[in-house]
Amino acid sequence: MVKFAGDESYGRRHMGNIMIRKNAIAFVMMLAVSAAGMAFANDIYKSIDEQGNIHYGDRPTGDASEERLAISSRPTDPSKVQAQVQTRRETTAAAKEAAASEPTGPSPEELRAQAEEREQKCATYKARLQKFVTSRRLYKEDESGERVYLDEDEAQAARERVENQVQEYCSS
Repeated sequence: MVKFAGDESYGRRHMGNIMIRKNAIAFVMMLAVSAAGMAFANDIYKSIDEQGNIHYGDRPTGDASEERLAISSRPTDPSKVQAQVQTRRETTAAAKEAAASEPTGPSPEELRAQAEEREQKCATYKARLQKFVTSRRLYKEDESGERVYLDEDEAQAARERVENQVQEYCSS
């Protein structure tokens, strides 16, 4: 029996052949991709040259010091990776939330106490500076409790130290 191009059964058979060819091509392509993946799974070789430098390669060099390294790998499990990422995100978010809820600075009572201490030091250093400026001679006591008078350079240095402390504690 002769079939014509317009015949229905001929068209179905022809379409079936095309599908078989497409499936065969897809199968061959998958095999090629798999073989390419296996080509990258070769062994790794380690060798040491005359200067003691270590070299790694995917092909043997024939050196006496060459060693074949057995490296195994396994595919990454995307669900485990996603779980690790999610855990890390949750931990980071919890740490940020905890840091945000903690007080960032001193309490009002601590601030008030610091201000009072600052005022007291300011008054103390101002009084000391006034004494340094109005006194004709400055002295310090040694270990035995006796007065040791300062020369002009030492007196000037002592005045400058007290002026700096007044600046530090009396300026806002």
